[in-house]
Amino acid sequence: METLVLTIHILIALGLVITVLLQRSEGGGLGIGGGGGGGGFMTARGTASLLTRLTTILAVGFFSTTIVLAIMAGAGKAPVSIVNDVIKETPAKPSGPTVPTGK
Repeated sequence: METLVLTIHILIALGLVITVLLQRSEGGGLGIGGGGGGGGFMTARGTASLLTRLTTILAVGFFSTTIVLAIMAGAGKAPVSIVNDVIKETPAKPSGPTVPTGK
């Protein structure tokens, strides 16, 4: 089950990266979409609206799968306290002053 959710998570992440890179940027930096050579398929406003909606859907899916994976990773594990580990590892100190034996 965890492998299935992880695979879906990776696919959503790749889709999110591609969708963000396709969007038209304000400065024209990495945006490769939206240039005027769309062949009349969609208007610039329709493309922006579609990509914005797709980005939102993919972002919700990404965060949902992230939360599910976090819950699955912590399921079935007993809570552990670091303080208990430190107490177990420290050696017991003698209660009184040590007296040399003189050997």
